[in-house]
Amino acid sequence: MPLKDNALQRALDQIVADGGGPGVVAELRDGQAEPWFGTAGVADLATGRRRSPGEHFRIGSFTKAFVGTVVLRLAAEDRLTMDDTVAKWLPGVVEEHLGADGATIGVRQLLNHTSGLPDAFPGQETPRPEDPGKRFIYSKVNYDLAGMIVKQATGSTLAAEIDRHVARPLGLTETYLPTGDQTFRGPHARHYSKQDETGGPTEIHDVTDADLSWAGAAGGMVSTTSDLHRFLSALLRGSLLPPAQQEELFTTVPTDGSGWVPDTRYGLGVYSQRLPGGATLWGGGGYIQGSTSYAMGDREGTRLLVSNLNGDWNDFQETFTRLFSTRF
Repeated sequence: MPLKDNALQRALDQIVADGGGPGVVAELRDGQAEPWFGTAGVADLATGRRRSPGEHFRIGSFTKAFVGTVVLRLAAEDRLTMDDTVAKWLPGVVEEHLGADGATIGVRQLLNHTSGLPDAFPGQETPRPEDPGKRFIYSKVNYDLAGMIVKQATGSTLAAEIDRHVARPLGLTETYLPTGDQTFRGPHARHYSKQDETGGPTEIHDVTDADLSWAGAAGGMVSTTSDLHRFLSALLRGSLLPPAQQEELFTTVPTDGSGWVPDTRYGLGVYSQRLPGGATLWGGGGYIQGSTSYAMGDREGTRLLVSNLNGDWNDFQETFTRLFSTRF
């Protein structure tokens, strides 16, 4: 029999009641034979269809955990090293587009956001880079470059390498990086936003079919709660990486003073977060137009919670901290 979790269900109901989004799902695996799955709110504002298991949704920045895993597996195959410079694989790219020196930035610094490169959105003027290695600056640019390096090192695409190294070995049939004009391959909730294309405030509107291909390696993937459970469990338990690369994955840098998520330390695509009650979780979150997600668990991978909201106007940190605190 599935475990019961009334506190978690109440938390889901409260998120929707507080106006945090159209609908929310959560899947908990806690050493039981069957997972607990709960929903609140709707998948479609027009029809009132409720959210349900198996829905595909954009996972936003949790994409970085997949990319970090692929890079580390390529390092294990001696296709690259973590100390390789950006200039080795992408000569002139950082210099031309960002005004920085690619010969001073290593692959590891891209993955743990200590490259000194700034964050940037499409159409936004790029801020001035800093010297690498000085501090944590969360930046999509880092993972855009990492994705380009994967392509150069393999002669393949990032989507194909995610499939080869992660999705196929784990049987993640509902997890993929969309290519071209493709968005969702399977059943999905409608995705809603209060942001326009430039990130400015606007009325709630449907962005399910929006072209978010620019997010790419930094946040473009699609998955389901069940697939994210399988991936995160394998990652935390060490099933995807050899010991040396597993140690690299969980070697963290402080994020204090960066203006990013409080009470965190960042590894190579994953991070740790300390909850108000004292528990420390591992995994990651994802925020992209129309969708917010969290996938975290204990360090041993024995208790995991994955959740998604099909809206982007909630208080991202408060919402999910409250949700995860019911179980950790």
